Amino acid sequence: MTRPKYTERVAQFESAAEALSQRYNRLSIIRLLIFLGGIAAVVLLWNGANALVGVVSIIVFLAGFYRFVTWHQRLKAEEQHQRNLAKVNDWEAAVEQHDFSNYDDGARFLDHGHPNAIDLDLYGPFSMFQYLNRAVTALGQQMLARWLAEPATPEAIQQRQAAIQELGPMLEWRQHFQAYGLETEDNLEQISLLHRWMKEPPFLTDKTWVAAALYIMPLWSVAAAVIWALYLPWYLGILLYLPALLILRRFVERVNETHQKTTHAELALRHYAQLIQHIEGQKFQSPLLRQLHDELSTEGQPASAMIRRLSYIIRQLNVRYNAFSFIFNIFGLWELQYVYRLEQWKAAVQGHLPRWFEAMASFEALSSLGNIHHNNPEWAFPAITNGAVVEAEELGHPLLHRDKRVCNDIHLPTNGHIKLITGSNMAGKSTFLRTVGLNMALAMAGAPVCARSMALPPLQVYTSMRTQDALQESTSSFYAELKRLKFIIEAVEDTADHQPPKLQAFFLLDEILKGTNSNDRHTGSKALIRQLIRSRGSGIIATHDLELGQLEAEANGTIENLRIEVEIQDGKLHFDYKLKKGVSQSFNATLLMKRMGIKIEE
Repeated sequence: MTRPKYTERVAQFESAAEALSQRYNRLSIIRLLIFLGGIAAVVLLWNGANALVGVVSIIVFLAGFYRFVTWHQRLKAEEQHQRNLAKVNDWEAAVEQHDFSNYDDGARFLDHGHPNAIDLDLYGPFSMFQYLNRAVTALGQQMLARWLAEPATPEAIQQRQAAIQELGPMLEWRQHFQAYGLETEDNLEQISLLHRWMKEPPFLTDKTWVAAALYIMPLWSVAAAVIWALYLPWYLGILLYLPALLILRRFVERVNETHQKTTHAELALRHYAQLIQHIEGQKFQSPLLRQLHDELSTEGQPASAMIRRLSYIIRQLNVRYNAFSFIFNIFGLWELQYVYRLEQWKAAVQGHLPRWFEAMASFEALSSLGNIHHNNPEWAFPAITNGAVVEAEELGHPLLHRDKRVCNDIHLPTNGHIKLITGSNMAGKSTFLRTVGLNMALAMAGAPVCARSMALPPLQVYTSMRTQDALQESTSSFYAELKRLKFIIEAVEDTADHQPPKLQAFFLLDEILKGTNSNDRHTGSKALIRQLIRSRGSGIIATHDLELGQLEAEANGTIENLRIEVEIQDGKLHFDYKLKKGVSQSFNATLLMKRMGIKIEE
C-alpha cells in the first residue's frame, strides 16, 4: 500500500468545486429568467384563456420551478462537498508534515484517575487521540476515546484488525464519509437528552380521544372561521376556539419537556442520517463491518430514512419558536400533531436508536484507525497471544516523525520480571517508556502499532511518570506519587494470577520517589522493586539511580539492567537512543549546566 499524494488530491477537489461554482452561478441567471418568463406566461394564459387554464398553468409552473430550484441547490451542496474533500486532504497533507492540530484533541476525555492516559499523552494537544482522530461526530470521538482507554478482548481485537485492514485501502469511501460529517454540530449532551426522551412513556398516543381530536380540530377550526365570519360578532367567535385552547393547555408542560429534550438534536440527526446513508450504500467483507452494517436497518427500513424522519418531525415541532405558531396551534393543534408523530416514531423504532448510534460511532472509530493504517502501511498488526512475553521488532514512538524516530527491539517477560533502565539526562528513557506504553495501548485497541512486528498477551498498562500536586486536595507531588504507586501495586497484586484472555497489569515507572532526598529515594526504590517482584509484577523502571543496578545480581533473573547512553564527542553530546544491556556509565548534567552559563568548579 502506498501513501497517497494528498496535495494532488487537494488540487483535484478544489478544481471540481470551482467548476461546480461556476455552473451554479450560470444557472442562477437562468433560474431568474425562468422565474420571470414563467410569471409572464402565467399572466398571458390567465388573461388569454379561461380561469381553469390559468389555475392549471400556475400549478404546473410552480411544480416545475420547485424541481429546478431543488436540483440547483443540490449543485451548491455538491460544491460544498468537494470543498470539504479538499479540506480533508489538506489536513492529511499537514499530517504528513507532522502537523495534526486541525483535528479535535479529545482533551475532554482525559481522566486523571486512568491507569495511563496522562503519562502516555492519550488525549490533549499533540496526543495519540489527536493523531488518530478522523471521527466527525461527538459519538464517534467518544467511541475512539473509549477504545484507547479500555483494552479490548482478544476476539474484539481480532475483529477490529480485520475491519481496519479492509477500510485502510478504501480512501475514497473514508474521505467522503469524513467530508459529509465536517459540518456536523453535535454534542453528547444533546444525544443524552434524546436518549432520555426515548425511555419516557407516551402521553398522547395512549389516549384515543387525542387521536380523534387531532383529526377533528383542524376541520372544526375551518368551520368555526366560516361561522365567525358570516354569523357571529368577533367577541362570540373567539369562544369557538376555546376547545383547542383547553386541549393545548392540558398538555403544555409535557410538550415543553419533550421539546426541550429533542429540539437541539434536529440538525445533528440530519447529518447523522447522511453519514449512515453513506454506510448503508457500501458492501463490506469483514465480519465486524458486516455486523455493524446489518445493525443499520429495522424490518427492512434503513436507519438513515428513520433518522431523517425523526429530524423532520423535530424541525416541524420547532415551529413553536415562530412568532405565528400560536395561530398554527389554535387552528390545527400544531405542536400536539408533531409530538403525537414523535411518539409514533418512538413506538416504531423502540430500542433501535442507541444501536444505530453505536454502529455509526464504531464505523467512525474504525475509519480513523483505517486511515492511520493507510498512512503508515509499514506499521504492523500485533498478535495477541497466550504467552507470557511482549516481543517487538523495531518498536518506535508513534507520535514522532518517521524521519526522527529511533526504534528498538524489545523482549519483556510478563510473569514477574522488571527491566531496569538507567541513563543520563535527555538520553531518551522517558520517551522509550512512552513508546512501549503507547504501542501497548494501540495494540489493545485493535489498531496497528509502530513496529515491524509485535506480539503480546492481554495487558493493562499502569504508569507513574508525571505525578503533580493536587492543590484542591492539599496534596504534595510526593504524596501524589505514593498514592499512584499504591494504586499500581494493588493492580499488580490483583492480576498476578490472571491468564489470557484476562488482563494482566504491566507497569511503566519513571524516576520513582523523586520528591524526597537521595538516601530515602534509594532505600524506598529498592523496597518497591523487591515488593513488585514478590507480587510477580512485570514492567519497566527508568532511573538515574545507578546503584539500583546492583539488584540484578540478587534477583535470580527477575531483574535485567538496560541502559540508554549519551556520548560526549568533541565536547558535544551525541544521542543514539538505542537500548543496550548493562548499567549506564555516562553523565551529562554538568556539561548541560555549563552550556546554560552555570559555572561549575572542577
